[in-house]
Amino acid sequence: MVAPRALITGITGMVGSHLAEFLLERTEWDIVGVCRWRSPLDNLANIAWRINTGERVSLLYGDLRDTMSIQNVVAQAKPDYVFHLAAQSFPRTSFDSPLDTMDTNVQGTVRVLDALKQHASKAVIHVCASSEVFGRVPKEKLPIDEECTFHPASPYAISKVGTDLVGRFYAEAYGMTVMTTRMFTHTGPRRGDVFAESTFAKQIAMIEHNLIPPVVKVGNLQSLRTIADVRDAVRAYYLLVTVDPIPGAYYNIGGSHSCTVKDVLDTLLSFSPCRNDIRVEVDPDRLRPIDADLQVPNTAKFHAHTGWQPEIPYEQTLRDLLDYWRGRVATEGNRFLTR
Repeated sequence: MVAPRALITGITGMVGSHLAEFLLERTEWDIVGVCRWRSPLDNLANIAWRINTGERVSLLYGDLRDTMSIQNVVAQAKPDYVFHLAAQSFPRTSFDSPLDTMDTNVQGTVRVLDALKQHASKAVIHVCASSEVFGRVPKEKLPIDEECTFHPASPYAISKVGTDLVGRFYAEAYGMTVMTTRMFTHTGPRRGDVFAESTFAKQIAMIEHNLIPPVVKVGNLQSLRTIADVRDAVRAYYLLVTVDPIPGAYYNIGGSHSCTVKDVLDTLLSFSPCRNDIRVEVDPDRLRPIDADLQVPNTAKFHAHTGWQPEIPYEQTLRDLLDYWRGRVATEGNRFLTR
């Protein structure tokens, strides 16, 4: 019997790499990962031996901005399940590169779905949008449900509105089993250092190793976030495509611990033996021109459909994130910039 095949775009990212590990452990599926030729492969270290030996995992080169490469990837993979995770995913960066963000995220999603329409129209497809689509939400709308009005607060968020709508369009127009998710803040090991909680952890680790002065540079600390663990997130994505998938469905997914970004920083600092010597300093370059400052999800719809709920405690998520950066700083040291 031929094993089902899952296609993961963005397999080299935090979420994609954790999802690949989850599927290898929990299923018999074969995995085809899509990455750009220049993508760092560090996050795939745990499964590198499988890639090298062809043991259930293979990589194909593709770029969301290159139609031919995406067509070739999908034609070769012919997947049963698709997790479209690849994106320009950094909200702050999108203010500097809005057109690149739009092309990668909106037109890139069209390229993926159009290739699937031609070569794997029966696949069960997850299109990853973002909670950033909701943007600036008034307090009376909290917690945010799926029908909350979109009010994006960055070019990235605007691009994810397009991603969300494109996914739903392909389900309705072409009868494809496409579902979209709006995942709220999720973090843990391998989180990119352009995200607030990860740059905090990285800076703390560098301070502990005497690589930088005892100052953590921050942006807006007052934004309210609901934190989930990336390992809970990938379990949710698996349930999304395996528990009675509904074409065109869209879901909010997120954690259960809501706090300000300052609370996240304080928690990370509490884990450090250097905490009493560390100062916090606002860096104007880390502030967005406009911010989505109330990000609290109502996940009742997804829970009712799949039974999913977060399992990993908030403190463990942040401790694991800090330990991840401690490990990298200990082995790679001065090669890091304090982004």
